[in-house]
Amino acid sequence: MNTKHYEVIIVGGGISGAALFYELARYTDAKSLCMLEKYEDLSTLNSKGTSNSQTIHVGDIETNYTLEKAKVTKRAAKMIEKFCLQYNLEEKIMFAHQKMALGVGKKEVAFIKNRYEEFKELFPYLELWDKEKLRELEPKLVYADKEQTKDRPEEILAVGTQSEYTTVDFGAMTKELAKEAEKQEDVVTDIFYNAEVEEIEKLENKYKITTTSGSVFTADFVVVNAGAHSLYLAHKMGYGKHMGSLSMAGSFYITSGEFLNGKVYMVQNPKLPFAALHGDPDILCDGKTRFGPTALALAVLERYKGGKSFFQCLKTMNIDGNILKIFWDLLKDSEIRNYVFKNFLFEVPGINKGLFVQDARKIVPSLSTDDIEYAKGFGGVRPQVLDKDKQKLMLGEASINPGDGILFNMTPSPGATSCLGNAERDIKIIAEHLNLTFQTDKFLEELTDKE
Repeated sequence: MNTKHYEVIIVGGGISGAALFYELARYTDAKSLCMLEKYEDLSTLNSKGTSNSQTIHVGDIETNYTLEKAKVTKRAAKMIEKFCLQYNLEEKIMFAHQKMALGVGKKEVAFIKNRYEEFKELFPYLELWDKEKLRELEPKLVYADKEQTKDRPEEILAVGTQSEYTTVDFGAMTKELAKEAEKQEDVVTDIFYNAEVEEIEKLENKYKITTTSGSVFTADFVVVNAGAHSLYLAHKMGYGKHMGSLSMAGSFYITSGEFLNGKVYMVQNPKLPFAALHGDPDILCDGKTRFGPTALALAVLERYKGGKSFFQCLKTMNIDGNILKIFWDLLKDSEIRNYVFKNFLFEVPGINKGLFVQDARKIVPSLSTDDIEYAKGFGGVRPQVLDKDKQKLMLGEASINPGDGILFNMTPSPGATSCLGNAERDIKIIAEHLNLTFQTDKFLEELTDKE
């Protein structure tokens, strides 16, 4: 059997894998690159346009981001924008909508005011919008009835902007990244589809990758960007045993018509490690408004695919006393427990719409069950990494770097927004290990604001 050898092999053809594929091809002197994708096309799972919120998470309206985290995400988000502008993808896969974080009630209104003061230097384009301004920008947030004759009773205030790019079809961007990588000269850029990785073995000075179909590849460096499967493959090699993975699925509801002009995010409950409900125009559904995501723990590593994902998920959870303690600590809090139970009910036909509408009315008070339907086939699975040593849920991204030429990345939200920034981080590790040149000046010129 012929064994194909590459300097770098990337496992996973979602946006994280494609971003690294592109950056290695364009900004390093690597001569041979390969991306292995499990399915018949790129971005069929979490990067697919219907599987995520289509949001560029800058940190300006994400109320669970600290100022320090926002500085990091702002830089990474700018890379998304710069890439799309470089290849004239605006109004094709990247769009500008108004966006805001909405505070409802005195406590949240005070929070929005304070957050605006704290973040306005980092995001000078942000504005505070009172009820009268919101009546002009997003009237359905203000009125309690469909006839728009009376206002909602709560005090409301939003922080937002009308001037920024906010929305990306990350599935389409994945394919653009791969396409541009394949255009680069003096480098082999192979993509293999239907190439599910079964095993990765460490040989003396390289790695051997075997797929379920029996194909064999070798590489000097391997990066596993395979969502929840990254930890599964790490565990098979004996890495990351101090981690487990909790698969959280997000579902959406979609309206029968246009309800919002832009993105409306809610104030995050700091106790809840999952995204707060938001509403926004869906760029793949003729401007209909999508509300979500819900948060449902599922015993699968990927959604809507079936197969052996259930058994892989059980292995990747890595259950022991430490994992059970994390679950216990989460569920003994009544707010988290009630949230988990309610989100389970959001999936139950017959009662789900009525329950979901109660929550969504915090955004649009006049919303009724007749206005929405469960968005079948929408939503993905995000790996929430559990740290067994610290006995707690790790928020955000996790990466395993044993230091010997292999990386495993788990990227829940905002993984799509951070994909080019995460690729930059990984390239520095790869370049040092393989003695490659990383063209930093070209990278900074093309993908960042001047530094």
